[in-house]
Amino acid sequence: MTKDTLSTPEAALEYGTRLLRGTTVQLRSTTRADIEVLTGWWSRPEWAALQQPMIKPRPRTSIADMFARWSANDAASGAGFSIDNVDGDLVGHATLWGATLPARIATYAIVIGPDFVGRGYGTDATKVMLRYAFQELGAHKVELQTWAYNTRARRAYEKAGFVTEGVRRAAAFHNGAFHDEIQMGVLVDEYRHSSESGS
Repeated sequence: MTKDTLSTPEAALEYGTRLLRGTTVQLRSTTRADIEVLTGWWSRPEWAALQQPMIKPRPRTSIADMFARWSANDAASGAGFSIDNVDGDLVGHATLWGATLPARIATYAIVIGPDFVGRGYGTDATKVMLRYAFQELGAHKVELQTWAYNTRARRAYEKAGFVTEGVRRAAAFHNGAFHDEIQMGVLVDEYRHSSESGS
């Protein structure tokens, strides 16, 4: 990633064309129909232990409002998008928030639909969101939290460039036991180095 990538109108058009596209996914604005599907996924109790600190069903309107807020894209400090695969199927949702001055640290979260897990969509979407965070939002760092037992998510985040920064011990209580929360992050310089090396 060079500092002067928009020296011509053609370069600007190419940048806009590729910004929200990955190898297997395309990010786009979230529709009401998407929110219905996303709400259904979030509401499934068997997936709640991967997403939430406590399995506690919430009203569908509350969850729908949450996705609508994440997707409003009305603040300069973050963005939220629906994730489609190359066939145009909705496969998930990704959001960034909190990239305010002076630290410019965005927090990242992603949800992949249960029927689309394990196909690489999460890793690809995360790479696209990092590109958006660093090249469009001007973030200095992107961070996230995930449960220690969510090894699949941790592998996907590592493939996208995140590194483990710390452990918040005994941060969740599920199945009668405490579980650690893993804190991960990637700095803009690490992203640039990874992009330049082609990894």
